[in-house]
Amino acid sequence: MRSDTLKVAGAIIYYETRGSGPVLLLLPGSGGDAAVFDSIADTLAEHFTVVAVDPRGYSRSTLDSEDRSGNLIEAMALDAHQILEHLTPPGEDAYVFSGSGGAVVALELLARHPERLRLVVAHEPPMFGVLPDAAEHRAFVAEVRELFHTQGYAAAGARFVAGIGGTIKDLPDPDSLPPRTAAMLERLMANGPLMFEHELEIVTAYLPDRAALAKVRDRLVLGAGELTRGQLPHRPAAKLAEELEVPLTVFPGGHSGFTDEPTAFTRLLLEKLGVSSASPEPGTVSSGT
Repeated sequence: MRSDTLKVAGAIIYYETRGSGPVLLLLPGSGGDAAVFDSIADTLAEHFTVVAVDPRGYSRSTLDSEDRSGNLIEAMALDAHQILEHLTPPGEDAYVFSGSGGAVVALELLARHPERLRLVVAHEPPMFGVLPDAAEHRAFVAEVRELFHTQGYAAAGARFVAGIGGTIKDLPDPDSLPPRTAAMLERLMANGPLMFEHELEIVTAYLPDRAALAKVRDRLVLGAGELTRGQLPHRPAAKLAEELEVPLTVFPGGHSGFTDEPTAFTRLLLEKLGVSSASPEPGTVSSGT
């Protein structure tokens, strides 16, 4: 694994790369960072140049100032676009896998910067605004933020997890973890309050540009977890898939399926990314998606 940074407008983005072959950009959920993909990155790197990022303002990606105003989703999508332009060889297309809040960013990326994107896999984007009962969910998110301000991060986090169905597993004891994972957990705990303060309402209220996505729907895979069927994390992806008339891919596990069921999840993800089931040589990708 190699690490580096890229200067973008208003921030310095930290990223890690593994493997060789076509570029596959990994976008973590809100408050996450590059290391959340450790359970799947090495397997993906047998077929791709895997690039995992810390989103702007989180973990090792720093902001030029403390001003977090402006269109956050648009800024993060532009960051992703600039990373891809920086790392993707001329004339080649790139792939994206994203989860949760990162999947919202990936949808914005595909809608605004589809050039040189071969395929985007968006797993359970929490865009509650697309749902018919969006007003109810806006009130729920407002309640979570109020709890954060009055009772703190732990109370807000517990309410949020319960409200979306409780399929997100508790974080492990840092003392039981290897050093890299323990360091990641420490960063995620620091990221959590920033996410509740600055990102939660924006991400959950996001409305994708359906017209723009409809034009490139052949480059989009919308995913949802097997264990979240009927629950809030599953529903936005299912709704958008119905509207765009694309299949919904059901992945193993729940909202964090790629960490809960990494082997089965990665197998299906590679299939969707077009990797032949015949276990091709590293960097070899089939034409199908």
